[in-house]
Amino acid sequence: MSVAGVVAAYHAAMLHKSADELADLYAEDGLHEFPFGGLPPFKGREGVRAGYTMMWGAMEALVKEIRDVAIRQTTDPEVVVAEHETVVTVADQELTVPGLLILRVRDGLIVHTRDYMDTSAIARVRAA
Repeated sequence: MSVAGVVAAYHAAMLHKSADELADLYAEDGLHEFPFGGLPPFKGREGVRAGYTMMWGAMEALVKEIRDVAIRQTTDPEVVVAEHETVVTVADQELTVPGLLILRVRDGLIVHTRDYMDTSAIARVRAA
């Protein structure tokens, strides 16, 4: 799968809140880090699966839409930067959560993700 295809599949997994779809994009020893937000990294494909099963299972918000803001290739062909906005509905409110992913994709699988989320927007979703 191309790097752009991985980004599209990643966003589809978010839209479906499917930890299985997301984990299947990762190499067996992939790493998913959250530099902001205080979450521990998810290590390995099964760590991604377990972590997102827990996070998305506990989230009452419904994902309505993922909007691509910008997808940028870098000088490293394995690395892409994907800026997006996740539109969610929770308690009859529609909220937008900006995010930025830095993905390293090797042989069609994610080997490393740095997941930057707007923590104040996440707090608003949790409060709703």
